[in-house]
Amino acid sequence: MSRIGRAPIAVTSGVNVAVSGATVAFESAKGALSFTLPAELSAAVKEGTLQFQRANDLKPTRALHGLYRALAANAVKGLTEGFTKELEISGVGYRAQAQGKQLNLYVGFSHPVLIDIPQGVSVETPKPTTVIVKGVDRALVGQMAANIRAVATAEPYKGKGIRYAGETIRRKAGKAATGAKGAMAK
Repeated sequence: MSRIGRAPIAVTSGVNVAVSGATVAFESAKGALSFTLPAELSAAVKEGTLQFQRANDLKPTRALHGLYRALAANAVKGLTEGFTKELEISGVGYRAQAQGKQLNLYVGFSHPVLIDIPQGVSVETPKPTTVIVKGVDRALVGQMAANIRAVATAEPYKGKGIRYAGETIRRKAGKAATGAKGAMAK
């Protein structure tokens, strides 16, 4: 059996789990999430835990078993604690500003870059060089953070750009043009 798939998920108080047919729905005060199970899997709520079973032992089914169990665990965690991604902006004049349902990024282009904030995700800018993405859906939070980072990824020479908090950028040495010896120097 899939070791991840067979582990039961403890459903915390405040999160309601409903299994109807192939649909598993999660609901709490923070929001609601749901997904549809493939035909090879089934789910059941027993004694405050959510458990997944599979119909056969084929390798693709075992992979799906672990995947959907992990998705359900992320849904429960998201509806209780929530997910957060923090990004740092570095560079002269580089800054971010959240305005309503848009994020304005000033990252060295001739114009500000506007990114629409999807429903289910909130973006905060406590400092002009810090962006915090929050939400209950782990995939949505991660994708929004990746979209922001992709606007201007940190470059290796000066390190300016957008990076995740705690991410280290491998720095490169610049061109050593002065004092170079070679075919052109005489």
